[in-house]
Amino acid sequence: VQLVESGGGLVQPGGTLRLSCVASGFTFSGYAMTWYRRTPEKERELVAVISSDGGRTDYLDSVKGRFTISRDNAKKTVYLQMNSLKPEDTATYYCNAHYVHGVEVSLVNAMATWGQGTLVTVSA
Repeated sequence: VQLVESGGGLVQPGGTLRLSCVASGFTFSGYAMTWYRRTPEKERELVAVISSDGGRTDYLDSVKGRFTISRDNAKKTVYLQMNSLKPEDTATYYCNAHYVHGVEVSLVNAMATWGQGTLVTVSA
């Protein structure tokens, strides 16, 4: 199993980034996918989840209306479109897969493998 995140960078407040996560080593279309983020001050936080078929999504309250999670099962890729970025969005972002089809995810049903993450810095 491999998860490779990309797309992070430095962006000004109000800016936009699109993160990508390419998966391999498992049947991507059979798993819910998530984006988490982590900072030195805060434990890993669930940001967004998408069901295995892409039909359902859910978000952390603080990113609702600004972030959009999507997936392309043919490309084995999950995306996180981040608009109207705020300094408090600064974090390393990670994707993961979960042993469920729906959006009822937790670290209990997450795969043990994590990628290297991609750093997002929102600063003027």
